[in-house]
Amino acid sequence: MPNRLFLGMVNQMKEVIDRNIGVVDDTFAVLACSDLSCVGEVREELAEATYSTQESFVLGGYTYRAFGPRPHGDYLVFVEGEDEQAEKYASLMGISFANAKQYYDEKYDRGNFVKNIILDNILPGDIYLKARELHFNDDATRVVLLVHLHAQTEFSAFDVIQNLFPEKNRDFVININETDIAVVKELRTRVESKDLEKLAQSIADTLGSEFYTPVSVGIGTPVEGIKEMARSFKEAQISLEVGKVFDTEKTIVSYDHLGIARLIYQLPTTLCDMFLREVFKNGSMDSLDQETLFTIQRFFENNLNVSETSRRLFVHRNTLVYRLEKIKRLTGLDLREFDDAIVFKVAMMVKKYLTADPVKY
Repeated sequence: MPNRLFLGMVNQMKEVIDRNIGVVDDTFAVLACSDLSCVGEVREELAEATYSTQESFVLGGYTYRAFGPRPHGDYLVFVEGEDEQAEKYASLMGISFANAKQYYDEKYDRGNFVKNIILDNILPGDIYLKARELHFNDDATRVVLLVHLHAQTEFSAFDVIQNLFPEKNRDFVININETDIAVVKELRTRVESKDLEKLAQSIADTLGSEFYTPVSVGIGTPVEGIKEMARSFKEAQISLEVGKVFDTEKTIVSYDHLGIARLIYQLPTTLCDMFLREVFKNGSMDSLDQETLFTIQRFFENNLNVSETSRRLFVHRNTLVYRLEKIKRLTGLDLREFDDAIVFKVAMMVKKYLTADPVKY
């Protein structure tokens, strides 16, 4: 918060409060004072004091009152004197300065501005006006990574992630809710998906290996312009949700690599049900046992290559051909034919999607 705002408020109040008044920061340096000669001095005696935002305290001939979002406050106001009147002045100053700080943060804080953009809490017409007020670079390329914590932690994952991105004027770490933290990263040069995945992996490794906190990270696509940050954030959300359904073992899920899963995720469930009924008449898919489904999965993983699949499954080639013929009899689809294989693959993904019943953002 700019010192000039504190100075302006102190100058206005000193006309009413006929005492020496001022504000110190969390390093106990005087930021503003009605006696300008005191500005910049450090009140080291405050380091030994115990205080909170709930009550005033007296020390060295002054009455102090903390204010700010943290329990012990970010700043202290002080009023000369240790009497009851000084306590009232300090309480009123604490309330006034706290409200002014909150207003200033909401109006000028860049992090709050970015949060409002990605959550669509600001009118499109106001974005560029606010960007000019904050001298915010609206032409930079940025990408949003969404970190999802799988369990509550005793430490602050937000602080850990913030320490990984020290350039606070370019990169923004934002609390979305109790389990989700967004990272808005400015990209100075053109980057590839693998570079973003390495960045996401470093976040996951730090939280996982050092703090034993499992996380998933969704990656949106790089976008240009501040209005497009909301789209990248939405893509990161979709990446996480689609990853829960189709890539349950993956920690890092990139929107660019969702492929056909992204299309299926956007389909209405009624259309999905209709598709399954048309492809698998008489519930033929439900008649496939786990061994058969495992065989199908390995067949797809080996690009419909019968010889390679039989080798990986440690079965004779004729055994695999027999299984494929059985699937053809049950479903009417010959997985050795490319078109039939595509239909079956999509149908399996649709079935998995309906079973998961995801909550869409």
